[in-house]
Amino acid sequence: MVLNYIWIAFFVLAFIVATIRLVFFGDAEVFPDIINSTFASSKSAFEISLGLTGVLALWMGIMRIGEQGGVIALFSRVLSPLFSKLFPDIPKGHPVTGSIFMNMAANMLGLDNAATPLGLKAMEGLQELNPKKDTATNPMIMFLVINTSGLTLIPISIMVYRAQLGAAQPTDVFVPILIATFISTLAGIIAVALYQRINLLNRTILLFLGGAIAFITGIIWFFSTLSQDQIDLYSTTFANVFLFVIIIGFILAGIRKKVNVYDAFIEGAKEGFTTVVRIIPYLVAILVAIGVFRASGCMDYLTQGIASLVEMCGLDSDFVGALPTALMKPLSGSGARGLMVDAMNTYGADSFVGRLACIFQGSTDTTFYILAVYFGSVGVAKTRHAVPCGLLADFAGILAAIFVCYLFF
Repeated sequence: MVLNYIWIAFFVLAFIVATIRLVFFGDAEVFPDIINSTFASSKSAFEISLGLTGVLALWMGIMRIGEQGGVIALFSRVLSPLFSKLFPDIPKGHPVTGSIFMNMAANMLGLDNAATPLGLKAMEGLQELNPKKDTATNPMIMFLVINTSGLTLIPISIMVYRAQLGAAQPTDVFVPILIATFISTLAGIIAVALYQRINLLNRTILLFLGGAIAFITGIIWFFSTLSQDQIDLYSTTFANVFLFVIIIGFILAGIRKKVNVYDAFIEGAKEGFTTVVRIIPYLVAILVAIGVFRASGCMDYLTQGIASLVEMCGLDSDFVGALPTALMKPLSGSGARGLMVDAMNTYGADSFVGRLACIFQGSTDTTFYILAVYFGSVGVAKTRHAVPCGLLADFAGILAAIFVCYLFF
């Protein structure tokens, strides 16, 4: 229901702002720009879906081999103590916890192409447990909010962009991004736990959080000892080795269980194709609404309004130049990426605004895109508290990004 109101608001606000620009400022280009954006966004949505088809078929096929080979069930048993606390409505040891883990692992390594198919597979498993097929369950919401918080351990693409745009030390945003994205994820988990009355103050979760903090601290220390070239080499190599180990491991597990791995792959790949067809309407809906909102000038006016408000309060407004990236990130990943590059081109890759834009880009994920695609893939229309919790995690990530950028730079 919240997503419905937000979708309507995008169009209504865009129409009001465009009308004001036309009537009072004589801007005759605004409505053609809006209509052109609807066509461009619709085309983009279809192209994204088309691009997902092959990758989704591949990873759905690999996951089917993993299911029949018993690997997913193994992950489920290992993660059962933790997941039974975070996802109390999922039966203990259920195979879907293995799919959730695979998705989270891919996200943390920045493997977007693998993470989306694995996430859609997890959503299918969660939907099988759903007694009301059109309504989001508690585990679905917890899973998606963790996704939208964008926890990434190695933001390799951002560091590559910084290197291309002439940053003296492209990796200097690595630690700030890691801190900001961890705070965003933690805020999302706490928000959902409060909504769902999940007790986070238990031994298992506290041990996990302590271990996660120690692990992230270790990563920060390790990468601080490396040069930029070594960071690029280590992170890229590890991510790709990790992916291929998964593929080989699943195939070997299937052979061990005497599974016909080829037939299992084909069976899973067919599901990937049908899933892509289901998500196209949802993707078109959200991307067109975002395109209209941007083309009307609403995003620019929102940023200018925040800048004026900050200055009226007597606060430092240096961060406002990077704010378009933060505001765009929940709406569009490619849009936020473009704004990040624009900020570095305009202010300089090593400027405060350029660095902050990079931290914004790495601290959260595309909330509305993820909700539209994941819920759309299983036909969930009533999202309950998924949107407010996801946006709260985004807001925490934005505040954390601003704070750590002032702290470091």
